[in-house]
Amino acid sequence: MKKTDAPILEYSTNGRSTKIEDFLLRPPVEKGADQIAATVLADIKKRGDSAVVKYARQFDRSTVTLATLRVTKAEIAAAKKSVDAEFKKAAKEAHKRIADFAVAGLRKDWKIPAPQGGWLGEKFVPLDRIGAYIPGGTAPLASTALMTLTLAAVAGVPERIACTPATAEEGGVNPYILYALDLAGATEIYKVGGIQAVGAMAYGTETIAKVQKIVGPGGPYVTAAKRLVYGDVALDMVAGPSEIAVLADDSAKPAHVAADLLSQAEHGTGSEKALLITTSAKLAEAVRNEIGVQSAKLTRRKPVSRVLARGCLLVVVADIETGVELCNRFAPEHMEVMVRNAERTAKKIHTAGAIFIGPWTPEAVGDFAAGPSHVLPTGGTAAFFSGLTVEDFRRRVSLIHFTKKDLEETVSVVEAFSRVETLDAHARSATIRLET
Repeated sequence: MKKTDAPILEYSTNGRSTKIEDFLLRPPVEKGADQIAATVLADIKKRGDSAVVKYARQFDRSTVTLATLRVTKAEIAAAKKSVDAEFKKAAKEAHKRIADFAVAGLRKDWKIPAPQGGWLGEKFVPLDRIGAYIPGGTAPLASTALMTLTLAAVAGVPERIACTPATAEEGGVNPYILYALDLAGATEIYKVGGIQAVGAMAYGTETIAKVQKIVGPGGPYVTAAKRLVYGDVALDMVAGPSEIAVLADDSAKPAHVAADLLSQAEHGTGSEKALLITTSAKLAEAVRNEIGVQSAKLTRRKPVSRVLARGCLLVVVADIETGVELCNRFAPEHMEVMVRNAERTAKKIHTAGAIFIGPWTPEAVGDFAAGPSHVLPTGGTAAFFSGLTVEDFRRRVSLIHFTKKDLEETVSVVEAFSRVETLDAHARSATIRLET
């Protein structure tokens, strides 16, 4: 039996391990990525299409040209024919569940009466044009197409573009990604990935019109690029390598816990994080053994081995309360609760992108099938960011409609703040309306 090198450590609120504290720290961008991204973005901002094609050839190793940058209807039709029936059925089922969840999450316009006959409220208006980044390198994430553009379509965004890298061999886009993009409602698809895709969407080029918001996960260079274009466009979040935490007691099955930890380790960057927090030292040892056995059988053994060497940690705590405290400090992208009374314990976890409750809810259902978007905050940012929702594709606009009596009732408040803040014109804009 092959054993993983993942360490088993003990944690308490009084005595904190240096290794555990180091594990909790996840830099948002890899060293050097910002500088490279800044150089590429500046060139794209200056030279547009020609720079995009240059970097697509350099970084994606694709054969894309200006003439072939946009995916054609014929290419989409060919992808539909080549995709197997089993995947089509699965994609349609996932799409329906995602759309249903998004529809349920749409907020309705609302009003309340003002005290003197006017009214106040909010309305929700779809963005005009958004861009989704769909990773297509080591793992062609067809599911991300559904988890982003489906929400934009439900929100009513009229222009929904997608950028995804072309394959190096043929210069086309993975047919499964193309099928999913078409199903999700992409109105334009471009064969470009990485920093160059972010730059094209953020600044606009001769071929790719500027978007208002960029969504979707990516590798370290995409993450760095998104950080740098914030302000030129809106962002969903800055999402880094995938991560998972599992809180378990001795009721959990070691094989299930190990499989769930490995599900995030196989993504491919080598910077993923997998954390087990358990009240059972026996379970921790059994999970470590299972990780060794299961990882040896995986297709993506090489990237998994990198994560197991530096990004996997098994922690034993004295009780569930201490485990919850550590979970909230870690603020994971994916949080599994595999303990007795899982629902009650899950209520105590406040910092997580998504919480998977009970023994029958593996993280993979969130990635592919359940309904909520799998675009979630990483790197501890779940402490202050939330996952992608349908409302990320709409503007919230406040509405204020006063009567004369409403203005009369509030003019003294306006005058008081105007005096303190030395903003005479503010006060005048209200008082002038009430002069006889």
